[in-house]
Amino acid sequence: MKKYLLIGASAFVLGAGSMAYVSQQAMASAQPRAKTYRMLGLFGDVLNTVENQYVTEVDDTKLIQSAIDGMLTSLDPHSGYLDPESFDDMRDQTRGEYGGLGIEVTSEDGVVKVISPMDDTPAFKAGIKAGDYITAVNGESVLGLSVTDAVKQMRGKPGETVTLTIAREKSDPFDVKLTREVIKPKSATAKLDGDYGVVRIGSFNEKTTDETEQAINDLRTKNPKLKGIVLDLRNNPGGLLDQAVGVSDLFLENGEIVSQRGRDPRDVERYNARAGDVTGGLPIVVLINSGTASAAEIVAGALQDRKRAEIVGTTSFGKGSVQTVIPLRGGIDGALKLTTARYYTPSGRSIQKTGITPDLEVALTREEAQAIANRSYQFSEASFRNALNADEGKERRGAHTPAEAPPEDFDEAKKDFQIVRAEDVLHYGSVAATPKLPKPTARLAEIVGKARVAEAKPPETTQK
Repeated sequence: MKKYLLIGASAFVLGAGSMAYVSQQAMASAQPRAKTYRMLGLFGDVLNTVENQYVTEVDDTKLIQSAIDGMLTSLDPHSGYLDPESFDDMRDQTRGEYGGLGIEVTSEDGVVKVISPMDDTPAFKAGIKAGDYITAVNGESVLGLSVTDAVKQMRGKPGETVTLTIAREKSDPFDVKLTREVIKPKSATAKLDGDYGVVRIGSFNEKTTDETEQAINDLRTKNPKLKGIVLDLRNNPGGLLDQAVGVSDLFLENGEIVSQRGRDPRDVERYNARAGDVTGGLPIVVLINSGTASAAEIVAGALQDRKRAEIVGTTSFGKGSVQTVIPLRGGIDGALKLTTARYYTPSGRSIQKTGITPDLEVALTREEAQAIANRSYQFSEASFRNALNADEGKERRGAHTPAEAPPEDFDEAKKDFQIVRAEDVLHYGSVAATPKLPKPTARLAEIVGKARVAEAKPPETTQK
């Protein structure tokens, strides 16, 4: 009998301890909740003050939408709020047709920055480059505007002209006049270059996998003895994840293409290839550069890890995160674009901030090689202050002299040096077997350094 009483007493003590623990947990969870309610009350107070005391009447809807967008963009550069109009525009863009200029942009410290112009669009033809800043549209400043609001100013009726004010490194601000078009970018195109095919993918929309497969089939029809393919992903800003998986699957017989992992370690989703290689096993070289981002990096990383292709060019952008578009009330109130996961290549590496390193580093021009050596060529995910962290201990490669750049006698105006070297790799069978060119010599940083030292010295004087 005594034994049962002890057990009962023990059970009571454990029960009392559990109740105390639950009570502590409830208090702990109530504290941050109370703080959240207090901050929401603060938001209401601020909104009320602005409504009553701002110098002119305000639009409550616009204020609240801007507050939501500010909350999301504070998380990372790729999260944000899409109002109903912007949500419709985004759906048009992923479908592969919309009205505008053809520029993929982001926001950096309140400034609109070009990720990449899209192939064969007004922006591309006007010479707008990745890394350019757009400071004004039609003479009106867009500094401090959200990307959503800035894009609204750039889009409009086809046939209308738009003047963008561009700030570019090492040059004075200048205006570029463009005419809006109905943007129907063909995401995949192809051309024959002797015994090799060059397949260019400019973005990843709903049509990309089908267009890429068709482009490859056309090449093989035109030249049944095709010896290899250069897959050009340079300045490709990314797009739809399923299309990146689909394009990778065209070249792989089986195995993992990419995985994505959310906040919960158990929340892992894997994407695998199905049997069938549309090229029939032809050798592939993938071209990348600092404008190769997101979905384009998934393709490059998958083909590199699976030893299906070798990579030529310069280190990619380094966007290793996945955004989920979450409609609000079925899209009536717009949508959230929220970063919900990181993606990982088949070998398990995250390229967030660090990018994909090419097997053969080749600068497109001598000027680009010099810029990389001087670390003035820094446009990448790592340049965003609030970007998600890279894997622990990993850092993007800093200033260095690229392995290769066009020699002095190479005509950069007539030939694409990176494509030339990619085709060399196809010809010799691998990067390892390809004869290497002399490493370029970076001089500008040394000259600038000497000039600064000279300026710091007092002028020499002579006594007579």
